[in-house]
Amino acid sequence: MSNVSPSGPAMAASPLTRAVLEIDEYAAGLGWDQPARLFALVDTARLRAKAPALASQLGLGDDATTYTPIEQDKLPRGKPLDEFLGTVAWPDTVAGCAMTVERLMLPPSAETQVPQGLGEKQLAKWVAAHPDRQEVRMTVAVLRSGAREAAIRLREKDTATEVLTGPDLVPGLAEALAATFES
Repeated sequence: MSNVSPSGPAMAASPLTRAVLEIDEYAAGLGWDQPARLFALVDTARLRAKAPALASQLGLGDDATTYTPIEQDKLPRGKPLDEFLGTVAWPDTVAGCAMTVERLMLPPSAETQVPQGLGEKQLAKWVAAHPDRQEVRMTVAVLRSGAREAAIRLREKDTATEVLTGPDLVPGLAEALAATFES
């Protein structure tokens, strides 16, 4: 079943899933080989009430989704994501956050082939050379309430109808994003 209506917008059930798919579609429009991107998720109704001029500029009508993604400044180059996310804190007006990241993935069957004792850089090289590797873009979102959602797009199946969604697809990144809301 397609997650896209005939006219284009996502037909996802939850507002968080719609926000994740909106971010995924935005990232898809930028093409592949992009840096990681961080987004604040704000309550659209609250944004319209508190900043109507901004909401109008963003084209947020009454039919807009519940969460509006707002891209943050570029992430620092060369800093590991976990270290960077450890420095992020959000104001109370931010309902959640999301991130897009491109990575190489291997199928579960490749786990038994991983050589023991590889360092992080050696493992990355091994994965990059593996014949079954897949390039993926992962979009993960979390809310202050604890709700999570993710979308995964394979480079070889780069269409909106082939995007996988689910709350538990990228648990490590979801945990790291959730930690940005802890005091």
